Order: sequence, then C-alpha cells, then structure tokens
Amino acid sequence: MFLRCKARKKDSKTHRYWSVVENCRTKRGKIVQRHVLYLGEVNDAQRAAWCKTIEVVQAGSKAAVQMAIFPEDRRAPELDCAVVQVRLDRLRLERPRQWGACWLALEMWGWLQLDEFWARRLPASRKGTDWVNVLKTLVAYRLIDPGSEWRLHRQWYAGTAIGDLLGEDLAVAQPDTLYRCLDKLVEHKAALFGFLTERWQALFGARFEVLLYDLTSTYFECDPPEAGKRRYGYSRDKRSDCVQVVIALIVTPEGFPLAYEVMAGNTADNTTLQGFVERIEAQYGQAQRIWVMDRGIPTEAVPGPALGAGARARASQAART
Repeated sequence: MFLRCKARKKDSKTHRYWSVVENCRTKRGKIVQRHVLYLGEVNDAQRAAWCKTIEVVQAGSKAAVQMAIFPEDRRAPELDCAVVQVRLDRLRLERPRQWGACWLALEMWGWLQLDEFWARRLPASRKGTDWVNVLKTLVAYRLIDPGSEWRLHRQWYAGTAIGDLLGEDLAVAQPDTLYRCLDKLVEHKAALFGFLTERWQALFGARFEVLLYDLTSTYFECDPPEAGKRRYGYSRDKRSDCVQVVIALIVTPEGFPLAYEVMAGNTADNTTLQGFVERIEAQYGQAQRIWVMDRGIPTEAVPGPALGAGARARASQAART
C-alpha cells in the first residue's frame, strides 16, 4: 500500500491530489491497483482542513472524546481537540465482507438459467477474461447496492465476497473491463427480454395482457456533446440547465420488464408510443392488451405514421382511463 500523487495545473498553479493505493496481484500474475482512499489536496496552506475529526471511546470509560487525525510527516495545526498523527506507511486494513446478499444474487441468477443464455453470447476473451463472471459481478452490484462502475471498482467489490463466490480476483472489477462488458450486452437486448419472458412464465406464471408504460429522464452535468443522445429537453428533475436522455420502460403489473429504450433528451412523450406498441407486438405477438400510461402520452393523432386501428383504440382507451 502506498501514497500516489497526481499533479494538475490550474490558474498557473500546481495542485497535488493524494490517494492511498494498494497493489493487488491477479490470478494471472498481473499487478493491478485498487484505489483505497482519496485524501484530496494536501499542502501546508490548507493543513487545517486536512484533519479528519473522529470520536474515540477511552479505554475503561464510556465517555467519548473528539480527536483529529493528521499525517505524521507534517506539523499539526493548533486545534480545540487532541491530535493523533497517523503513520500512513503503517496503515492496516481489516476486511469484513458481505457474503449472504452476493450468494442470494447468484442463486437468483441460477433460477433464471442465465448461464444458459449468456454462455455462448459472452465467451471468454483470449486474455482469459471471463465475461460472464464480469456480468454476474455487475448484476449482483446493481441488485444489492446500485451505483457507478467506478464505485464498484473502488469500494464495493473489496467489501463483498462476490470474488470468492465466483473464484475471481480484482481483475473482473477493473473500470475498463466493466465498461467493455456493458458494451457487449447491447446487441443481445431483444433476445434477453425474450428469454426472460419465458422464464417468468415458467417460474411465476406471468401474464402480459396488461402492460404499464412510462418515461423518465436522467441528466448529465457536462457540456453539450456534439453527437449522441444527450440533449436539452423537458426536465422531470427540474434541471433544465443540463443535457439529458429520456428512458422509456414497459413492465407488467408485477414489475417484470418487457422492453426499454434510451432516447434523445429532447424526445416528446407523445412521439414514443407508436414505436413501442409495434415493438411489443413484433416480439410478443398481437393480442388484446390493455396499456396503462400517463394521459399525455397517447393523442388522437399520434405524430408520424399512424398507429394500427386496434392499437389506436387501446391507447385512446388507456388515455381516458
């Protein structure tokens, strides 16, 4: 374990940002780094801000006192509480890990027979990366404690037993590996929903006569890109200053998803219905389904190619409902 410094220049000044990093050896002999703790900018002018105040229970007494921790190689500032100088080179980490939730996530994976679906679609790479195990890690993370892929790499993976259960090491949780795995899933989206529909029918007797359709959005605090789906539009998050994408989802009343789509952030709600009705009927067949949605989505004259007569009647009925 060691300190790593990254220097960045801003306003003609050099700023140093420090992190605690640990070297880990993978089962294939490669050394990868795990980000343990971000310390931020550490310099003499800001040393009072570096102190992290903690509450310590004194031995033999239940009374708690406040202490501040500070790097050993620098002189501590004058504070109202006791100061403890920490030797970072002697820092020791204990590793409690979550096991039960990870085990249950993999059991659910087995009940859905997803190994059967993904085995031929996600073969291992020539370098030995088991993409199915990478996907299992991502799925367990989303089910148990969802967050970003960076958080999975930096924090979540080390605090769980998912690696032990899969027989993997930190190599499956490298950021580039996680993002590449997600890229490999997109082309199999329609096939996956078809497979899951069969499993839901077999396991839970799911029915698809009533479907719930809704849209939401998520925004990005970044400059508008030149290409892609991130665009300014009606913001459900009250962040009209940010670009966004619109997400459409179709589920059964029990919550089983049948389809989703990520659309440009300036997509109007009432222009999305036709495509989804046609997509559901193409994949699951035509039926006398009842669509439940917000009343602003269907209109008497949907822009673009008209809906089929049956679909138009059902959409209008749902709008009045």
